[in-house]
Amino acid sequence: MRVLVADSLPEEIIDSLRSKGHVITVQDCAGEDLRRMLVSTDAESLVVKSTKVTKEILTHAPSLELIVRAGAGFDTIDIDAASELGIFVANCPGKNATAVAELTIGLIVALDRRIPDNVIDARSGRWQKGLYGKGRGLKGQVLGLIGLGHIGLLVARMASSMGLNICAWSRSLTPEKAASLGIHYLDSPLKVASNADIISFHVAANQDTFQLANQNFFDAIKPGALLINTSRGSVIDETSLLKALDTKGIRVALDVFVDEPLGKEGTLETPLIHHPNVYLTHHIGASTDQAQIATGEEVVRIIHAYHQTGIVHNCVNIAEQSSATHVLTVRHLDKVGVLANVLNLVRKYHLNIQEMENQVFTGKVNAAVARIRVVGTPSEDLCSLLKETPDILAVSQIKL
Repeated sequence: MRVLVADSLPEEIIDSLRSKGHVITVQDCAGEDLRRMLVSTDAESLVVKSTKVTKEILTHAPSLELIVRAGAGFDTIDIDAASELGIFVANCPGKNATAVAELTIGLIVALDRRIPDNVIDARSGRWQKGLYGKGRGLKGQVLGLIGLGHIGLLVARMASSMGLNICAWSRSLTPEKAASLGIHYLDSPLKVASNADIISFHVAANQDTFQLANQNFFDAIKPGALLINTSRGSVIDETSLLKALDTKGIRVALDVFVDEPLGKEGTLETPLIHHPNVYLTHHIGASTDQAQIATGEEVVRIIHAYHQTGIVHNCVNIAEQSSATHVLTVRHLDKVGVLANVLNLVRKYHLNIQEMENQVFTGKVNAAVARIRVVGTPSEDLCSLLKETPDILAVSQIKL
């Protein structure tokens, strides 16, 4: 495949793609430059990390078949536009989970012991042991997790080994599953806010999680609580956060925030940098060598599997369940043109095909079975015509 890598990947990952016969172009680019590169390289596959992929870019990339996000999320890609154009979008979930969990734990410790402020004062020649020798300590504190996917689970395990008690809310979490994990189940983010001494976010960015931490959330939060966000900036309403910093005395560590710079270097402009109770890092949650290699290897697997089989692993824009109402099962001889005749008859009877698969039986004279999922009820006339068609062995239907 012709692959455009628009964000940096480890050189060994690039070499791996090339060794499998793919034609690779590596060029950090975004916006209009990305559009031009897609056109000039006639790219069939695009690999990105933080680069935004918009509808405008996609409509000018007629050869593009697959976009791979070298990371867990995919909110930087216009999924609706990709789906409209029939472009697969895949991601690499869980491959950077350890790196993000490690940073989360590091930020919790940093907040509790005020490590960054310690270092700044020491480098400035100021010795303030009395000020900094008042850490609360983490053992026995309640860590509330909002989101319990790959990263949240790892944070829970790491934190438990440090003596923290874990409570959590997640859309997929049940009381039974929480009990099996040794976690106290809570039924809403607000309950986490009111029960936890430390709160950490591990959710995807979507409409359901937009400003999940809003004014109501901060009204419920404990005074002096610690809050960590290594997920996405859109999860927190920063206006409400700034108020809570002063009214509730909370302390915050953010690896992500609204309107963070997109490039590797630039000017940081956010009111959060002026508050002494806020620590900011440079969206580095997934940025360890281990995580980059693991994610890169998953990128290679996705691209090469698609090239060889047409299967897209970790695809995020294929419907898990279509709107099909019936399954039409057609057993037939494995001959040229048989399925074409079947599909032509299905079209004549105005049935919209949602999904289809065809499998071949073993034997000297090969037969096959086609399962065609359609919207609409296959009529008796259609079934009769199919049964009368040469090389058709049997026809049946199931209502879904």
